[in-house]
Amino acid sequence: MNIIFLGAPGAGKGTQAEIVAEKYNIPTISTGNIIREALKNGTEMGLKAKAFIEAGQLVPDEVVIGIIKERLAKGDCDDGFILDGFPRTIPQAEALDAMGINIDKVVEIDVPDEAISERMTGRRVCPDCGASYHIVNKQPKAEGICDSCGAQLVQRKDDAPETVADRLKVYHDQTEPLKGYYDSKGKLSTVEGIGAVAEITARVLKALED
Repeated sequence: MNIIFLGAPGAGKGTQAEIVAEKYNIPTISTGNIIREALKNGTEMGLKAKAFIEAGQLVPDEVVIGIIKERLAKGDCDDGFILDGFPRTIPQAEALDAMGINIDKVVEIDVPDEAISERMTGRRVCPDCGASYHIVNKQPKAEGICDSCGAQLVQRKDDAPETVADRLKVYHDQTEPLKGYYDSKGKLSTVEGIGAVAEITARVLKALED
């Protein structure tokens, strides 16, 4: 089964993609990871991406699409795959179609912006040992102090309120239109992304099996 996971940043689609990948024994293909892999392996598309990255520029669609095509051609994708983080725009989705790649299911993890903002802006991490906390859902024993090593917890730049708001705006402007694109093809299923991980997983699996 060839699957795409959609969802705003912080919606938890990465976690669900990993669970489903393990259940179906298919690879999860994350755009960031395969670009790093292509750079490391020095593939033709990886070298093209490197030139843009070293120039401080965004990797253009045609190069990202080329890297995706290289990855999907590997044998571990023969029985299916999960795309997480691609496509991000309708032109990328059209390019995927033009490659002749058939997508069986598109699952959107739907979480209201307010809940995503609470999740992300409330996160705190330990800069020393990497332990992760939340000011509401996973509080340290002592406020602002890591339970494991005693370091002062920090808020990552990615979790700052203005950054979260910007990322959500980009998602709504550029990626959310994919819902209509795939719904028109009869491939979109939307599941509620609020609740325990096991509850959300049950909804995702039901959507995939329908």
